[in-house]
Amino acid sequence: MKLGLTSSLALLASAGLASAELSSDFASHAFAANQSSLWGTYRPNLYFGLRPRVPNSLMTGLMWWGAQDYQSYARARHACDQGDGLESYTFTEHDGRSGAIEVIKDAANNVELRIEFLKIPGGDAGGSWGMRIKGQPLDPVKGSRVTLVNYFGNDGPLGYLELDNEEDEEGLEGVVKLKGSAQGLGEFTLRIVDGPNNGPLSPGPHAEDFGERLDRTQFYGAPVPAGNIWQAKNILMNSFLTNVQSVVEAYKGSSPPDPAILFALPNEVRYGATLYGFQKTYEGKFELDIYFDSAATPSTLDSATLTAGLAASSALFHDRFARTFPNLQDNFSPSQIAFAESITSNLVGGIGYFVGSSIIDRNFAHEWDDEDVQGREPKPEMTDPRVLFTATPSRSFFPRGFYWDEGFHLLVIGAWDNDLSLEILKDWVNLIDEDGWVAREQILGEEARSKVPQEFQTQYPSYANPPTLAMAVTAYIERLRAAGLTISSLEGASAVHTSITDALPAEVIGSFHVTEPALAGHYLRAIYTKFKRHFEWFGETQRGQIKEWGRKAGSRTEAYRWRGRTQDHVLTSGLDDYPRARPPHFGELHLDLISWMGFFSKTMGEIAEFLGEEDDLLEFKAKYEDIVGNIEDLHWSEEEQMYCDASVDEDDESFHVCHKGYISLFPFLLGLLPPDSAHLGPILDMIRSPDHLWSPYGIRSLSKSDPYFGQGENYWRGPIWIQMNYMALSSLYKIYAAEPGPNQVRAGEIYAELRQNVINNVYKEYERTGYVWEQYDPISGEGKRSHPFTGWTSLVTLIMAEKY
Repeated sequence: MKLGLTSSLALLASAGLASAELSSDFASHAFAANQSSLWGTYRPNLYFGLRPRVPNSLMTGLMWWGAQDYQSYARARHACDQGDGLESYTFTEHDGRSGAIEVIKDAANNVELRIEFLKIPGGDAGGSWGMRIKGQPLDPVKGSRVTLVNYFGNDGPLGYLELDNEEDEEGLEGVVKLKGSAQGLGEFTLRIVDGPNNGPLSPGPHAEDFGERLDRTQFYGAPVPAGNIWQAKNILMNSFLTNVQSVVEAYKGSSPPDPAILFALPNEVRYGATLYGFQKTYEGKFELDIYFDSAATPSTLDSATLTAGLAASSALFHDRFARTFPNLQDNFSPSQIAFAESITSNLVGGIGYFVGSSIIDRNFAHEWDDEDVQGREPKPEMTDPRVLFTATPSRSFFPRGFYWDEGFHLLVIGAWDNDLSLEILKDWVNLIDEDGWVAREQILGEEARSKVPQEFQTQYPSYANPPTLAMAVTAYIERLRAAGLTISSLEGASAVHTSITDALPAEVIGSFHVTEPALAGHYLRAIYTKFKRHFEWFGETQRGQIKEWGRKAGSRTEAYRWRGRTQDHVLTSGLDDYPRARPPHFGELHLDLISWMGFFSKTMGEIAEFLGEEDDLLEFKAKYEDIVGNIEDLHWSEEEQMYCDASVDEDDESFHVCHKGYISLFPFLLGLLPPDSAHLGPILDMIRSPDHLWSPYGIRSLSKSDPYFGQGENYWRGPIWIQMNYMALSSLYKIYAAEPGPNQVRAGEIYAELRQNVINNVYKEYERTGYVWEQYDPISGEGKRSHPFTGWTSLVTLIMAEKY
């Protein structure tokens, strides 16, 4: 959706609202944090793309293809795509604030690209940055001839972009220069500088007819409406086609010219250009630097500065990683540590900044949502534009925000950079509407929608998702406690103490809200009201029925049911095709949802306790006890010796729906069972049984003996999911193997074996395939479905470090 000037300014103003409300002391810290994270690799759907956390501003991207033949051009690389068949593309380092390294291995074009990125702080517009692209043949025996296109676009109604070179029909000679200004960035210059050791390009057919084009940078400037820079690839590729048609016509009857000349930008700048593409073909090893110099930063970048800065950034990253996750250094090999660094960096490198409208429908409901849904036809509508800073599950397949996933993402990000995780959490909390609802999938803007089938684009305000953001809050409170902060220290803090300078390390900036009690207290109070409203929304919209079906329970209110149920799926639960009651019934009760509400109640109680909200604390404690009691009363099957969903039969009688698997483990997974529970033993039996959930690779999602195992879509009917194994390991480590109880020793044994199984298999598959995966086969352990899936699969870093 195109954002006009008014909308753009409104979004920009709202993004700075929280900082404006802080005292000047607090605001200086907020400013430092925002500056350090203003620029980033926030276009995660691209192999490499940069943008600032500013709506409608400057955006960059990279395209490439092989110039050794006439076919590779049609398979130009730009957006991450599993169909491209790359051997791997992975951030080997990414600290989220100052620097990153990505390595891309493209066997089809016989090239390895190493992209290094460094931010230079200074001024009040996010500072400057530099990036270095190095290329070399994957197989040095074979030739490597690669065309690169770097593009830059001003995506808003404010600002300008101008070519600062003299135009030439044969291309640009020497350093490529752009100047411009963009929203939130002020004035800036951009330069592309070839490395001094790049070799000449071997000429192909008819190269002599085109002067010096092979040695120069080809260019194109096009006017693009605000909000449409995301379509840069299509715009640039169309300009190539125009050139191809004219050149091929001239050589009719003979072989076409060199592919590097045939598929070239037209070397023209059209009036009002807001998008510029710069193209050059390289052979063998090559190197180029790109510099963005902010006018607000006192000095300009050069090769020596960038080289020194990249080396320092890399050394700091490895040192910080070793100190953040000390358990890894003594217990894992260098290659395993590099693996942990990579999957953590890929999660951080998958953080994106999204702007745009979403589609919601406040009228439609599925047949089994409630008894009065007949005649409620779809009425989708577009929302006002919104912004979201969020991690993403998979850069290739799910490059957008998912509520269900985000809580798990923030566990890893928070362990690495506390304040970065809080920035993301704050944006999600800001999406909670006046009713307390937040959409489970954030599809903001046309670019995001272009990756989503139409039937999944609309979000429904009566539909929930597992409230995993509560996990991120709980983890933050645990970090505060580990730092020695208590309610009294929060209440007594009125000032911050860290002096703000441009030279503050990313590690210091990333821990402001742990080291400064005043900031911690302010943050928790800022999110508390909306978070409480969100909690209440669950109780109002996802309530299940108890007395209507003659069920007996200690509490008459604490029962829950996911809305959005279809015949074969409960997408809202996150466990899409996991077996549920057949046929569906609006009298169902869902074990996983009541367990989530127990966990959510506990989290709200912890926030209330930290903030001294005594009345709320008592209310949340009572609700927690009611929920835990009703899990026993409504969901435990004495006959099956397991926790189950409930439904209603043809005689209007309540009965249990029991399928051994992740659903039946939820009270255990979320730590709701006391260590001395009589029901813990049967749960551990189920987990450790090879006939049911146990495998050499992790806990299966559904029992191997269940009739639905491996059937149908087979998404949650057996495959191993890492976030669920993480939850099991966390509960074992922190509760059942740590606290006295009749199953303590056994819980410890299961923990040790399960942890090793999960680590070994994910690492083995990473080494074998170059990727971590969405899920793993329950029989063979092979990676399956989306890849790279460095969303919650990156939790393996925490499992290795035993940080739960």
